[in-house]
Amino acid sequence: MPLRGLRAYTGAMTAITQSPDRLAKRNILVLVAAQAVMGSQMPMIFTIAGLAGQSLAPNACWATLPISAAVIGSMLTATPLSALMQRYGRRAGFAVGAMGGALGGGIGAYGLLMQNFVLFVLAGLFTGIYMSAQGFYRFAAADTASDAFLPKAISWVMAGGLLSAVVGPQLVKLTADAMVVPFLGTYLAVMALNLGGVFLFGLLDIPKPKAPAAGEAAGRTRGQMIRTPRIAVAMICATVSYALMNLVMTSSPLAVVGCGFTKSNAADVVTGHVLAMYIPSFFTGHLIARFGAEKIVAVGLVILATAGAVAMSGFDLAHFFIALALLGLGWNFGFIGATTMLTAEQTPAERGRLQGLNDLVVFGGVTMASFSSGGLMNCAGGTVHAGWQMVNLAMLPFLVLAGGALIWLSLRPAARAA
Repeated sequence: MPLRGLRAYTGAMTAITQSPDRLAKRNILVLVAAQAVMGSQMPMIFTIAGLAGQSLAPNACWATLPISAAVIGSMLTATPLSALMQRYGRRAGFAVGAMGGALGGGIGAYGLLMQNFVLFVLAGLFTGIYMSAQGFYRFAAADTASDAFLPKAISWVMAGGLLSAVVGPQLVKLTADAMVVPFLGTYLAVMALNLGGVFLFGLLDIPKPKAPAAGEAAGRTRGQMIRTPRIAVAMICATVSYALMNLVMTSSPLAVVGCGFTKSNAADVVTGHVLAMYIPSFFTGHLIARFGAEKIVAVGLVILATAGAVAMSGFDLAHFFIALALLGLGWNFGFIGATTMLTAEQTPAERGRLQGLNDLVVFGGVTMASFSSGGLMNCAGGTVHAGWQMVNLAMLPFLVLAGGALIWLSLRPAARAA
């Protein structure tokens, strides 16, 4: 028995070491750890930045401007970061992102200490550098994965956000009122997470893309790629999924507190939302492999619409929990499905251009959603309830756009033939 057991163990280990996705799985472990550690800062910032901004801003309509600044930072740095990774590798790009996040935490803490709203908004721009870099984790997971393993690789890395969904809001509870200045401790914790987590990227083993040889095709231009039907639809669906999630999530802490609940209640709602964003990642890849990315994206859009309907149906704490949980689930299906569609259409030479272009478009949409969120919430109606209704109603035209794009893609002759 011991000999047979040893042989079985040796055979299993040999199969693992000879697996074509052995390197991909190792890199996934590093990226999951990065999602869990440094990714915690995003639910922290989205929970308290609007509340802190509300106390600092000269006008309540600008309360969510610090969050909008983070999204603007993501949009502006997506293309340069992608080009940097194409030339110097993923590790360099991710380290730059972590340093940006640390600067954002430090400047945010100083802005709170000085009660300076402009500095607090500037902190958001630096936080956006980290936010942009984190967006490339999902692409890095695909770099060393086989075609069959690709949707699972993306899905597993996204699942790393599960721990951040728990850790981030709990850190908010521990740090929000830990110092005399509210939320100062939270921003100091954000800085520490980035400085500590940057060392994880030394463990990544992702080869840099080879530069095209003289006379060798460098792939399609950005204009050619964006005119490719499947790429265009993938970008539309990714943008709508991410932007609508951001639109509603940004205002949710303001709505929860404005409806008479506590900051801890708001943190718990965000925890439930982020859990719903990442828990499905354990099986989203399997669903995509079985049913196809387009169908999973379509299901995600339907769930996002359902989230809006639930949010508009009442203002009890249960309504917030259910609506935000559905919002997270819809984002997961829509965004991971669209990412899978996109990565299946790229070549190694096109990777930097396409991924940078995609995230530029995605975060451009998220920027508009983030800007709109605070205005709709605080200025579109006379009450908190009316503002929250407007935020959720604004989802409708964009869901129609993404759904129409998917239907158009499925009706094309090439799609029918496939």
